[in-house]
Amino acid sequence: MTTVAMVLFLLCAVILSLLVLIQRGRGGGLAGAFGGAGGSAAFGTKTADIFVKATAVAGGLFFLLAIITALLMRSGTAPAPATAPASPGGEQPETPTPGPTKPQL
Repeated sequence: MTTVAMVLFLLCAVILSLLVLIQRGRGGGLAGAFGGAGGSAAFGTKTADIFVKATAVAGGLFFLLAIITALLMRSGTAPAPATAPASPGGEQPETPTPGPTKPQL
């Protein structure tokens, strides 16, 4: 289950990165600073709305998968309980219990 969550998380990360890269910049950004055509939309104006919605959905899914993957990874790495070594006779060795201590002044 952890592997499936990790693969979905990585796939969502790649899709989210691609969606962010193909969106039109609002203020020109680096394209305007270097003389690029920051004002023209590659796919038209209606698809910009679709890209914004798809990015929001992919971002939400990314955060959800991140939480699920973290919880699955944490639950899969529980420490094993410590056991005392068995004595040759098959009996468990007695562990000394600390007695009452006298406070030192």
